[in-house]
Amino acid sequence: MLTIAASSGLSLFLPDTADLLWSTVVLVILIIFFAKFFMPKFNAIFDERAKRIQGRMDEAEKAQAQARKAREEYEDKLARAQQEASHIRDDARAEASHIISDARSRAEATSRQLTENAQKAIDSQRDKAIEQLKSDMGNVATTLAGQILGQKLEDSDVQSDMIDSLISDMEKRGNADKADEKADAHK
Repeated sequence: MLTIAASSGLSLFLPDTADLLWSTVVLVILIIFFAKFFMPKFNAIFDERAKRIQGRMDEAEKAQAQARKAREEYEDKLARAQQEASHIRDDARAEASHIISDARSRAEATSRQLTENAQKAIDSQRDKAIEQLKSDMGNVATTLAGQILGQKLEDSDVQSDMIDSLISDMEKRGNADKADEKADAHK
């Protein structure tokens, strides 16, 4: 029984030839059926997914390219804006310097004009005072001379000559005093 069992044991695991043949035919039919009907649909689905993935990758690359381009444009604009700001600052500084120098020159001119006007007013006042002093001194001198001489000088020619001679003497003394003052000032 061992031999029968040994020979039938192995045959237990091996199918009959007819089963093997029909199983192979069914397997080939199934493979042809799957290859003919299901595989094109699977391939179409896989191709569609591949196209979608590729499309998304292309879009991502385009987006990256646009982002790079936008970044470069932004950096260019920023650099130009910084240069423009620098130029504006430099122009403003130059303008401020120009305004300050212009205001300073106007202030100096105004100051010079005020000083000249004040000097002219002082000279005019001094000339008026000298004229007034000459007139008053002439009257005092005439009165004093009249009292010294014991008579009143009524003749206008005599008065005028006396006043003119006193004034010319005073002017000579004044000019000599001014020359002395200038000489002292130069020392």
